[in-house]
Amino acid sequence: MPLDFSPSRKPLSTFSLAGMTDIVLLLLIFFLLTSNFIPQMGIQVTLPQVESSAPVDRDYVTVVLTDEGTYFVNGQRVSEGRLVAAIRETRTTQSALVLRADEGATIGQFATVASAAQALNLRVLMATERNRQ
Repeated sequence: MPLDFSPSRKPLSTFSLAGMTDIVLLLLIFFLLTSNFIPQMGIQVTLPQVESSAPVDRDYVTVVLTDEGTYFVNGQRVSEGRLVAAIRETRTTQSALVLRADEGATIGQFATVASAAQALNLRVLMATERNRQ
């Protein structure tokens, strides 16, 4: 009795993409979820270090004060004289102003932002970073 080693079935000529589709979908979900955890601050400032900080809700106007004395309102550069007008233009329903001031900024620059916020009846909150120990 001779042995027959010839294949009785034809080889697969199609390739199932179901497994690759699952992997791509899982990678897409992973990258979409983790991209939300990356802070998107465009203006780099060195915030003061403190022991504890209070959480801030998302309904605020952001003013960035660099160590060179440059003012940014919601990412747009403004002059000191136009600070009140720029905050008024960007404000909709916000009741607070978050000041992200560099450690090298002066008290006079902080007072300028605080006085602009007071003129528009906004609370001033100072952004800080928690000490890493």
